Amino acid sequence: MSKPAPVIFDLDGTLIDSAPHLGHALNRLLAERGRPAVTGEMLRSLIGDGPRLLVERGFAVTGRTLPVEEVGPALARFLDLYAGLPADPGSVYPGVPQTLAWLADAGHPIGLCTNKPQAIARSLLAELGLLPFFGAIVGGDSLPQRKPAPEPLLAVLAALGAPTSAAVMVGDGPNDVAAAHAAGVASILVSYGYARGNPADLPADRLIRHFTDLPDALEAVRRNRPVTPSDFPIRSLLDLI
Repeated sequence: MSKPAPVIFDLDGTLIDSAPHLGHALNRLLAERGRPAVTGEMLRSLIGDGPRLLVERGFAVTGRTLPVEEVGPALARFLDLYAGLPADPGSVYPGVPQTLAWLADAGHPIGLCTNKPQAIARSLLAELGLLPFFGAIVGGDSLPQRKPAPEPLLAVLAALGAPTSAAVMVGDGPNDVAAAHAAGVASILVSYGYARGNPADLPADRLIRHFTDLPDALEAVRRNRPVTPSDFPIRSLLDLI
């Protein structure tokens, strides 16, 4: 009987709806600089590539693009504002705690691969009571590379002591699919996250509408052949980002 597959999760748009907190911090930053606020719909189109790009895009859509020398201070201020917000238990998507508990009880090694800074991700998971489920966490500042590069995902698997052959990446957008296929692991997408465009158009192995559908999706992936990087060329995936 095969060992339970390692399962690596994205954070924003997969486990938690972070848009309200991200929007609050971004709009406070924009207000401090005399900029108008971004709307909720606009915000969701800006999320997914880490806080630096979120800040840069926030300024770009509300007026003048930030000069290069101002990006670092603006990012630091944004991270301070965001880190100062209390975690909202209501941000956890339905079924996440129960499904993570099921995976842990079944023996699946569980990791997190996010473009959010590692310390913020770890603190947020701790406040939400989810941190004990995770055996490894790699953030956007943990390595020189970030998703969609494969290195962060491979680093999570190395920290878990798990092989890539049976691993599965669970996320909500093209960065997650691209990183998974570049690393040679399978991918499962949730349909409710922050993907720009239709998630069904991305070449993931499975698409689920509810987080509680994950156990069945993992079983379906297990029954199929392992995914290799050559199945979906990374260049074609990056074109979708």
